[in-house]
Amino acid sequence: MDDEKLNISVRKFLKNVGISSQRNIEGKVREKVNSGDITSSSKVKIKARITSDEINLDDTIEGEIEI
Repeated sequence: MDDEKLNISVRKFLKNVGISSQRNIEGKVREKVNSGDITSSSKVKIKARITSDEINLDDTIEGEIEI
């Protein structure tokens, strides 16, 4: 196994996840603020789940986003 190749590949995947997730989260937050469902001073609980059947991975990261 080439550790450097693995590291670069994982980083590329996570960069793609981060960019896509950020756009989706920001869009949904704007929709909810504009509709009045949440206020611009709210905190939103959020979860991210990463899974892979091939390596038996099922991990959930939880946090909050301040609006």
